Amino acid sequence: MINYKGYQNKKVLVVGLAKSGVAASLLLHKLGAFVTVNDWKPLSENKDAQQLLDQGIKVICGSHPVELLDEGFELIVKNPGIPYSNPLIKGAIAKGLPVLTEVELAYNISEAAIIGVTGTNGKTTTTTLIHEMITKDGKKSYAAGNIGTVASEVAQIAKKDEAMVVELSSFQLMGIKQFAPSISIITNIYDAHLDYHASKEEYVEAKAAITKNQTADDYLIVNADQDELMTAISQSKATLIPFSTKRYLDQGISTDGEQIFMNGEAVVSLNEIVLPGRHNLENIMAAIGAARIYGVSDESIRQVLSEFSGVKHRTQFVRAWNDIKFYNDSKATNILATQSALDAFQAPTILLCGGLDRGNSFDELAGSMSNVKAAVVFGETADKMAEAANIAGVKSIVKVEDVKAAVAAASNAAESGDVVLLSPACASWDQYPTFEVRGDIFIEAVNKLK
Repeated sequence: MINYKGYQNKKVLVVGLAKSGVAASLLLHKLGAFVTVNDWKPLSENKDAQQLLDQGIKVICGSHPVELLDEGFELIVKNPGIPYSNPLIKGAIAKGLPVLTEVELAYNISEAAIIGVTGTNGKTTTTTLIHEMITKDGKKSYAAGNIGTVASEVAQIAKKDEAMVVELSSFQLMGIKQFAPSISIITNIYDAHLDYHASKEEYVEAKAAITKNQTADDYLIVNADQDELMTAISQSKATLIPFSTKRYLDQGISTDGEQIFMNGEAVVSLNEIVLPGRHNLENIMAAIGAARIYGVSDESIRQVLSEFSGVKHRTQFVRAWNDIKFYNDSKATNILATQSALDAFQAPTILLCGGLDRGNSFDELAGSMSNVKAAVVFGETADKMAEAANIAGVKSIVKVEDVKAAVAAASNAAESGDVVLLSPACASWDQYPTFEVRGDIFIEAVNKLK
């Protein structure tokens, strides 16, 4: 950990707790800042705030009072989940105060090289693959960020000759000032989180921010198959490493249909890769690029790709039961992710889908349902999902209460050789606090089948 002096004696307001807010508050306190924490949850119900109070940190709970901005704060560090439409955050911006997220603090103090991974889909798989490849090569690596481990906590223990592979959301990237990974990755860009961002343009700009502070000594690995993305990063000063799943690239990462190449050198045969799905080829190419730049051997890359079968909740194989294969893709919180999951399978598929209603239709999902023999729908979007399945000509459509009931319905409908796929195409928040909880309930129900 670098002994960073940039926050010493500065008056800092941390808005919003949870894991990242707690970590940011404790780190700023350690770095000598005068920290005030503000969280909406009342103090009597707020264990995180009570913990910080015990550390001597000032805590204000129960609301986000705009009047706090009259107390002379020099900067704001906000939880990524708090929108910029929040009156307190809007007021801070109007006053010209910097509004940062916790990953900026991680960058300030990190001795380790930072590999940053963002994009609409594939972030967690790509982050995990890179981490596994570096580890397999005998080097020390930490997976951090949006993957579940707070980056600023990891940055305090990661050493100079080690790597931090950090999964980054658009929410986090909107709150950076100096943050500049030595290697950045943008897997892809599609419509997502438009209930948080003011527009698609703002969302794309937030993703492209991962490279805005990079120099020619840094690297940017980017999906060359997306013109919008290539335009968004056109001003980057980083050394560009494009990848393509659609065409061969002499410079960059691509495939001839049999092997994956980087700069014309064969790295791995597609036959060696066990991770299913064409969509995962993007993640694999991006991971290969980062691992090779970091100095990982091709042998270690091949070993990981021959063993790695997926991240939990991302097209995760759960169990074979009566010659029926069950897959958990609870992380599929948008249409594109579910389309990619469906494209990964040739067998007759029973699709379990539905969740939070953000106001969009699911008609475009119909075109990916050619292998779907039955749809089991649930949640706020159940009727919309049923309509999409009907458009696709799915013969059996069953509406159930929740994921547990969906497993029961799917197991009754499935036959030998079928795939049962939980891929909701929606966020979980109408019924479950996180997609992980939703996926765990699916796994538990599948494992109880007799």
